[in-house]
Amino acid sequence: MQRPTKQAPPPLQVDTVRVVLAGTGGWAGALVVLLFLGDKVEAMWTWTCVAAIALAFLGLGIMRLQGQGKRPDRAPGD
Repeated sequence: MQRPTKQAPPPLQVDTVRVVLAGTGGWAGALVVLLFLGDKVEAMWTWTCVAAIALAFLGLGIMRLQGQGKRPDRAPGD
């Protein structure tokens, strides 16, 4: 007996730039907290935040080159 198959839902229209910038903002906030804490935390955590921010900007550049930096199509009147 064959089960009925469902069609895959259409892909979501996501503003990937906004998602990456939100994540970068989170890393930047963590970096600020770590800089205020100073020597109370290991330097590895500070450099982790710096690396994450740098990789996010690298990713934004790559997304721009690939043409993914555009906002999703909006409905007329929006």
